[in-house]
Amino acid sequence: TGYVRGGCTPIGMKKQFMTVVHDSAEALDEFYISGGRIGVQIKLSPRALVGAIRGRFCDILLQD
Repeated sequence: TGYVRGGCTPIGMKKQFMTVVHDSAEALDEFYISGGRIGVQIKLSPRALVGAIRGRFCDILLQD
């Protein structure tokens, strides 16, 4: 892929991939995502992230 392991971020990717965030994150005021380099994080609200990347909230867990 050309991406550094541990440095991937959903913001500013070379190709626009569909990104989903677990729907439980919608209840959080803010959380951290990778900043695109190892050791760099971005703090933002889950809604701001989903809006910026045109993603969506979804229940992505498989339960038995």
